Amino acid sequence: MPVFAANLTMMFTEWDFLDRFDAAAEAGFTAVEYLFPYDHPAEAVAARLERSGLTQALFNMPPGNWAAGERGVAALPDRFADVRAGVERALDYAAATGCRRLHMMAGIADPSDGAAAASYRRAVDHAAGRLGEAGVDLLLEPINTRDMPGYFLNCFAAAEAVIAAAGHANVRLQFDIYHRQILHGDVTRALRRLLPLTGHVQIASVPSRHEPDGEELNHPFLFAELDRLGYGGFVGCEYRPRGATRDGLGWFAPYAARP
Repeated sequence: MPVFAANLTMMFTEWDFLDRFDAAAEAGFTAVEYLFPYDHPAEAVAARLERSGLTQALFNMPPGNWAAGERGVAALPDRFADVRAGVERALDYAAATGCRRLHMMAGIADPSDGAAAASYRRAVDHAAGRLGEAGVDLLLEPINTRDMPGYFLNCFAAAEAVIAAAGHANVRLQFDIYHRQILHGDVTRALRRLLPLTGHVQIASVPSRHEPDGEELNHPFLFAELDRLGYGGFVGCEYRPRGATRDGLGWFAPYAARP
């Protein structure tokens, strides 16, 4: 049975961020993820994880100036110093929280721009090396350009090529089923082929990005397929609830941890 991680950036937003850990645990989750923890001291996040008995599945490295529209800096020429600083900051939080997977966002750049491609390869190589020293996996996620216009890594084949060229065993694919369906479709066959490269899976309904309980995809089938394929990682619930988070957890009831 998949191990689901509540995404605390999108879910349980009825609570302040640090209180969302307890809310997720009370709802039956055993793991959490979120976009960024950096507004809170690493020790405070770690304390909430310990108190709630949750595992930290994943978070993102610093993305640059998010408020100004930056969505990562890895593919941005002349931002390598920010990449290096972001890797170190993320590793500090990973050490405090016990997180073994970090996602590095690529940024807004033209995939056909040679300078951007070179910057991205350099960033991946550096991050993979530093994370590898700490026993942490580097995750790369293709993101659809409907949700994130202009995003550099917007193709699963491109991500696969980067991973193959990187030459680091700890560089893994972040397979977001929502993004896959929008970008390419053919989710099940892609899971079957790419699961050996996959370090993390995420879910949401398509096209609304709400609870995984309907619309285009048969999520119970996909969860069973992950089991059939022997996937032992986390499944991140990166969706926006239609209303109150707890009211939309009917889909999760069969998988929730019980006292």
